[in-house]
Amino acid sequence: MENSVLFHFPCFLLFLLLTINGVNTKLLCGDETFSQNTTYGESLDTLLPSLASNVIAQRGFYNASLGGVYALALCRKDYLVQDCRRCVERTSRNLLIQCQGKTEAYHWDSEEDANVSCLVRYSNLPTFGKLKLDPLENTPHTSLPSSNLTRFTEEFSAMADRTIEVASTADESSALKYYGVSSAEFTDFQDIYMLMQCTPDLSSSDCKYCLRENVRYNLEQYWGRTGSTIARPSCYFRWDLYPFVGAFDNLMRVSAPPRPPPVDAHIKKGRNFQPWSVVVIVLPTVINIFVFVAFVLAYRQMRRRIYARLNKNSDSDGQSMLRFDLGMILIATDEFSPENKLGQGGFGSVYKGILPSGQEIAVKRLAGGSGQGDLEFKNEVLLLTRLQHRNLVKLLGFCNEGDEEILVYEHVPNSSLDHFIFDEDKRWVLTWDLRYRIIEGVARGLLYLHEDSQLRIIHRDLKASNILLDAEMNPKVADFGMARLFNMDETRGETSRVVGTYGYMAPEYVRHGQFSAKSDVYSFGVMLLEMICGERNKNFEAEGLPAFAWKRWVEGQPESIIDPYLSEHPINEIIKLIQIGLLCVQENAAKRPTMNSVLVWLARDGSLTIPKPTEAAFVTVPLSVKLATRSSNKSKDKGSAFSVDEVSITVLYPR
Repeated sequence: MENSVLFHFPCFLLFLLLTINGVNTKLLCGDETFSQNTTYGESLDTLLPSLASNVIAQRGFYNASLGGVYALALCRKDYLVQDCRRCVERTSRNLLIQCQGKTEAYHWDSEEDANVSCLVRYSNLPTFGKLKLDPLENTPHTSLPSSNLTRFTEEFSAMADRTIEVASTADESSALKYYGVSSAEFTDFQDIYMLMQCTPDLSSSDCKYCLRENVRYNLEQYWGRTGSTIARPSCYFRWDLYPFVGAFDNLMRVSAPPRPPPVDAHIKKGRNFQPWSVVVIVLPTVINIFVFVAFVLAYRQMRRRIYARLNKNSDSDGQSMLRFDLGMILIATDEFSPENKLGQGGFGSVYKGILPSGQEIAVKRLAGGSGQGDLEFKNEVLLLTRLQHRNLVKLLGFCNEGDEEILVYEHVPNSSLDHFIFDEDKRWVLTWDLRYRIIEGVARGLLYLHEDSQLRIIHRDLKASNILLDAEMNPKVADFGMARLFNMDETRGETSRVVGTYGYMAPEYVRHGQFSAKSDVYSFGVMLLEMICGERNKNFEAEGLPAFAWKRWVEGQPESIIDPYLSEHPINEIIKLIQIGLLCVQENAAKRPTMNSVLVWLARDGSLTIPKPTEAAFVTVPLSVKLATRSSNKSKDKGSAFSVDEVSITVLYPR
């Protein structure tokens, strides 16, 4: 008998673990079928594999239709790009295999080890904005090892109500606007974890109704279980007694309200109560609280001394900036370790760093003799502390101890735009919709600089390598060392010190040192054309990309410059953007549009009339620049450093 128990006990544990941790891999396939050699089948085979890349471009939620197939993909709100893509790829592939020949199917997939979950769904009927509750996908767990199921049900229901309210309240700042997670303490040794999510195309009321149906089903069918997963085509609900798929990594636990302790019979009757017993109970608690508060205050004071010195004025304008301690930066970057190096720019190197708080930063260490002197360093610090926009990189602080001049930015994980658009192995990631969104984002950032901020700023060095991409591929304009601040009544300026990057600089700036907002518009136009053709401006050495594109436009062949990766995307929309790009690079600065006009034209409104462009600028390299190029290795004059299209230049002109 004993041997039998010993033999069966491991089997029971294995069964229990599989039951608790198992994730339902059953895919919900519809009943209706279609023939493989039909337009529907071909469209399905084309559309589903494209979901993975597009869901990243659309920040976690993507829906599309093709040949009568309606499909969508959705990831968890705090997803990592690589995890989301892998989950959608796997689920799409499984649907094509396991639901072969079915007109509709869906699956909420999850991968515990990879901390990822996602939804893929397709149908032969329009799905966008339509609530769908069936078919139901569910996974119950084992029985709850507790005798107090009444209390558990009360606290579970209250927690579910709170989570539904959070999940069904639309977060308009996110593409994944219906999402909620929560955790609560059930006993001293056991917590409850809960996750809810709806597809973002639903209304708030439909989302709430769908989630309530999931909770109701759980209470009716799985009362007394340790967890369950209940999924529908429009919403998802999972709860468990352990954190799952990484959804609770950044969540602070909210304890359930404590239950009142039983009243002591002696106190109730007023007998055997001694005043000193209160002191014995309360005094240790007071001491512990005092020690804890003292520790927290000392810790905060230490962090202030070590990591930053606030309210240090670097200029008479009274701007308050965060000055980082050099020792802290050395610790964060592992003393500028080569392993942490993100890239090399014209003015120095950029390193990745991690603060003790866990925050990732990008550290730009300006090189001696780089050409970005004290003026540019101070200029970037003063400007970026005044600017706040989602399409501008955020400056966290600076350090100028000894010979070191360092700028500390938010870390933008996907590097810069040029690493994608000019790389054959990565350019496929930039779908047309994603390129369009990047172009729009850069345009919004420039409009903010030119008109919408409290300042009027000309960037003067806009190019693909100065456009950073965050985790969701949102663009952020960076590198303000050459930016110029205008008074609000100023529209243009002149300088004998021309700075920028040849190939992106407007002709009036290169030739005469004249700059204005229209100079940035020209640079934006060059970058836009590069986004469409996937080639660097410098690859068109004989005439430059603007002149080349203009020539093809006049010949009636604008489509000939389009990146082959975009061959299957809407040709008319791409040609419209070529037209906008050519308007931005016109020879006559007065004819170039403002960034406000550009944004109006970028709206996907077919009724808008866009002007016809005139001749694009043909910018040749000035002789003084060519000479500076040949002698840059010999000259010690920082004003003569030059490199075509890659490194920013400074050229001095006699006045």
